[in-house]
Amino acid sequence: MTEANDLRSGNVIELDGELYEVQSYHHQQLGRGGATVKTKLKNLRSGTTIGRTFTSDDWVDEIRLESREVQYLYNDGNLYHFMDTQTYEQPVLSEEALGNAISYLKENMTLQLAMYEGEAIRIKLPTTVDLEVTKTPPAFRGNTASGSTKKATVETGIVVDVPFFIERGDIVRVDTRSDEYVTRVTD
Repeated sequence: MTEANDLRSGNVIELDGELYEVQSYHHQQLGRGGATVKTKLKNLRSGTTIGRTFTSDDWVDEIRLESREVQYLYNDGNLYHFMDTQTYEQPVLSEEALGNAISYLKENMTLQLAMYEGEAIRIKLPTTVDLEVTKTPPAFRGNTASGSTKKATVETGIVVDVPFFIERGDIVRVDTRSDEYVTRVTD
């Protein structure tokens, strides 16, 4: 148990039998009254987001998730299959539980999987992922030195702003937190 005042972004708590991750929090002191903590919580099983206000006297159940290294194998419709690199178990996560992470999954990619009581809850992406450019307009002479960008579609289907010198077939490093181009990868 932990006090509501101690909640921070990234904490995982249990409310009404469901697991929630604290997305944001705001501590507010009200004149003579007690303090409140306004939170935005994401349900780790369904992916829905709710707002919840706690008083400074409230206690919540903070949950510790177990982390395992897994390898992404494949998806079949709405389900995504992984393999634990130590035990060879194959946990499955739904599309809703993965959220935006789906945009970065490549076969045989190694990731961190959070587990709670034997149930796969969520994955943690690496900070950057190397992806091949599959579609981008050509660069024209004279527009490469301006610092401007163009749109490029990468192998997972997301669209990233890249410099004009990037061409189809190039490997680019993309920041998974901001969906931004970092650099071109050369061998």
